[in-house]
Amino acid sequence: MAYLEHRPAGPAEALDELLAGNERFVTGTRIHPHQDAEHRSVVAAAQRPFAVVFGCSDSRLAAEIIFDRGLGDLFVVRTAGHIVGAEVTASIEYGVVVLGAPLVVVLGHDSCGAIQATHAALSGTRLPGRGLGAIVDRVVPSIEDAHSRQITDDAGVAGVHIQHTIGTITSPGTELAEAVAAGRCDVVGMFYRLADGRVTVTVSGTAAPAGH
Repeated sequence: MAYLEHRPAGPAEALDELLAGNERFVTGTRIHPHQDAEHRSVVAAAQRPFAVVFGCSDSRLAAEIIFDRGLGDLFVVRTAGHIVGAEVTASIEYGVVVLGAPLVVVLGHDSCGAIQATHAALSGTRLPGRGLGAIVDRVVPSIEDAHSRQITDDAGVAGVHIQHTIGTITSPGTELAEAVAAGRCDVVGMFYRLADGRVTVTVSGTAAPAGH
């Protein structure tokens, strides 16, 4: 059970592990850790992921791949445009409170379909379908906030949306907010560029400075 005993213990160490894995992914030097049959047997009995990754459902944003991790390392929650609902909040808090993950990452990216669909709906060029409307409604506040701050570029709007998502999942009274306040967990925002595969820390807690 060495894996369960020697995983990253705190937010800074967990963030370092993710950024190191992403660097391996970008440079083509992945080591594919914890993806063998032996490790599969180890984590079958219990899991202690070192990070919760809440990201967009975009098919190009698979967390275990872009961070070069394996079985049992990451507790992954994904929705289109990383929009938040009750089930999402509960899932993230499960990863922190029950499984003990010391880091939560909100992972956004460029060319996000949810943001593009919301832009289209706001401009009147395309009305969302019945189901898509639920996504658009949750992204609208982020876009309106970005525009009020004269932020219109793709990366900038995505960054504001990441900020809004973090604000939602850490709102007063949530178990995640309490875990952060108690020092048991940290929350960071990351922006992923599809073309080069690199992540950048855009919203930082105490784990690392933004822009790392």
